[in-house]
Amino acid sequence: MDKKLTIKDIALLAGVSKGTVDRVLHKRGKVSEEALVKVNAVLSEINYEPNFMARSLKNNKIYHICVSLPNPSLDSYWLPCVKGIEDVVQKIKAYNLQIKIFYFDPESTESFINCNESILKIAPDAVMLAPLFYKETLNMVEKYNKLGIVVSTFNNQIHSSIIKSFVGQDLFMSGRVAAKLLDLLHKKGSMVIIHIDESYENAIHMQEKERGFRAYFSKKENSEYTIHTLKLHNPTIEKDFKDFLADNPNLGGIFVTTSKSYHIAKIASDQNASKIGILVWASFTSCFWF
Repeated sequence: MDKKLTIKDIALLAGVSKGTVDRVLHKRGKVSEEALVKVNAVLSEINYEPNFMARSLKNNKIYHICVSLPNPSLDSYWLPCVKGIEDVVQKIKAYNLQIKIFYFDPESTESFINCNESILKIAPDAVMLAPLFYKETLNMVEKYNKLGIVVSTFNNQIHSSIIKSFVGQDLFMSGRVAAKLLDLLHKKGSMVIIHIDESYENAIHMQEKERGFRAYFSKKENSEYTIHTLKLHNPTIEKDFKDFLADNPNLGGIFVTTSKSYHIAKIASDQNASKIGILVWASFTSCFWF
């Protein structure tokens, strides 16, 4: 239904008074069982959704939303997220809605936990978080739920009935897209999936991208590729990657599952590694050659 129905419209459809509809919508006062059934039937039919902005203005309630975000000063990949949040804050400042960002070190589970514990102490109405660490995220989501705090995630998807919404890419499909792009560049040889500076076992986003990448080639007939997995960590990234290049002279493609591809690009360039396609996973996909 395109028309925005008023309380008066709903009352007429349900055959009750405006006051009865108001009590049902705001869950206050006494309403007979018969009237409740009638009003709820109409609300269901018109797919009614409450206007929380208007309600907050009317009730003078301030809604608090906290965002748990990796520190962009440690990883610039997250800077557009900060700018997007700041833009939204400016657009909604006329409403009773407050948004506060809490930062954590994207390479530290302890920092992630401390960040979310700080949010728990505030007990906001809702939390948006980037769930970089699988086990720790599930634990925090349980804690938020016990306090009645609504939880949504973005960038990485964690499957939990408690999480109300997710904003981001299908990580499995992004891995498949990466594989298809490299397949267009090379028809045989070896490829490597590179994970940088994160615990693979606790990073669902890395696992899903690799799973999608490998799934593409597993279903491809007459595939002549050898696919390696390489996990790199500071401070030995350069040494370990150079050793890998030396052991794999026929390497034709690289898929970097994080935004830290600059490590790989620089080393490959310095090594004069020609004809290697490097595919980078980020908020968009980019591909370049050396």
